[in-house]
Amino acid sequence: MHIVLGAKPEADQPWITDAVADLVRQSGGSVAVVAVDEVELERLAAAPRSVFAERAQQAASAAVQRLAAVGIEASQTVLSGRPLQQILDFADQQQADLIVVGSSTRPAVAERLLGSLPLALIEKSPRPVLVITHPHRPR
Repeated sequence: MHIVLGAKPEADQPWITDAVADLVRQSGGSVAVVAVDEVELERLAAAPRSVFAERAQQAASAAVQRLAAVGIEASQTVLSGRPLQQILDFADQQQADLIVVGSSTRPAVAERLLGSLPLALIEKSPRPVLVITHPHRPR
């Protein structure tokens, strides 16, 4: 099983990486971590692309390091643009069997107003998508 793990810039979500590690241990699969800087047009961004790219790099590196700490090797890629399309395209290029992302950290009202990457991936991906929620999130 080849897993694409979508690492979210500026969100420390170690439970997602832990869940992927458990899947890899059970399936003997491989992991490709991808983080997207979320900058479609730099001239419209609040800061230079390099700022957003650095955040994406840090998120991807943190996931790869956490996996390495438990003996799982993973590749790391940082892309620019809209996360939804970039993750879908990356999963296609990787011939992924599964895409894993974290649930939204926004409140429910904002999630409905602003949209949600996990929900959009579920709707648009031809591949299975596993959305991991925070283990201590109140229900």
